[in-house]
Amino acid sequence: MLATDALRDHVQERRAKVEDKYLYKVTEAHVTLSLERYLHHADINLQSGQFHVRGKEKSEDMYASIDLACDKIERQLKKYKDRLKNHRPAHVHAREPVRVRYEIFAASPLDGLPAELMRSDEFLAKPMSVEEAIMQMDLMNNEFLVFTRPESRDVSVVYRRKDGNYGVIDSGSSLAAVSGARGARVPTPPPVPPEPRTAAK
Repeated sequence: MLATDALRDHVQERRAKVEDKYLYKVTEAHVTLSLERYLHHADINLQSGQFHVRGKEKSEDMYASIDLACDKIERQLKKYKDRLKNHRPAHVHAREPVRVRYEIFAASPLDGLPAELMRSDEFLAKPMSVEEAIMQMDLMNNEFLVFTRPESRDVSVVYRRKDGNYGVIDSGSSLAAVSGARGARVPTPPPVPPEPRTAAK
């Protein structure tokens, strides 16, 4: 849909309040407003430093959707305010991002039939520590995030579990490093003493 001047001004006003309060500098901003039947969708994306924050909401009124999306962004930024302010990237000397391909398949209506490829695309998995990946996932309001380890080009995935905790899927040398680290923390059990001998009668 074509945004009116009034809608643009409203988006800019709400964005400015959030950015001035929580972000040092916004390098990129993308706002998508769309209408689907009777629902008005607002998708607001901001890039500040290495982090990307996103708010996406819908309602029966576009102004309300914009406000809800900005409120979501503000809640996430407030949660990580101190960490964002004092953050020092873990990947200053890391390698370049890795290009990752993903594909979306349609559910097959009949068992045994091959799934139909609906869409495919590529994105860059950026080098991050696990802590950075969790923070980035939360800022984007996603359920998972694909990233690479700062010290290698191995791809990892952090995801939100149903119990509210986080899980990490590793591959390659990252998996070996994690396994080795876990193994190093396992204490060696003490030797079992021999059973005492009974004197013969």
